[in-house]
Amino acid sequence: QVQLVESGGGSVQAGGSLRLSCADSGYTHSSRCMGWFHQAPGKRREEVAAAFTDGRGTYYADSVKGRFTISQDNAKNTMYLQMNSLKPEDTAMYYCASEAGGFCPYGSNYWGQGTQVTVSS
Repeated sequence: QVQLVESGGGSVQAGGSLRLSCADSGYTHSSRCMGWFHQAPGKRREEVAAAFTDGRGTYYADSVKGRFTISQDNAKNTMYLQMNSLKPEDTAMYYCASEAGGFCPYGSNYWGQGTQVTVSS
């Protein structure tokens, strides 16, 4: 049973930084594609960033390019999203997911429970 657990959300002022973590367990293979998505109230879910854990490729939404960085520690089975220069429009619930479509090929489609990010102006 695969589980994804996000952490690291919180409330910051505009211009601040947060680092989200997504710890996964239960995978039987090391190479996979993981993504970060966010969803604000009343808006559709959007893909923010994604990457193959073996380094094959990385994706960033235009709205976060230059501000967010996705990375992984394969030894810890953890993926990170470093978010710098945060803006109020980044406020949303953030989810990590594996092989959930978008940049990543659709496959296992596991999702974490989400972590809230709130950016005040």
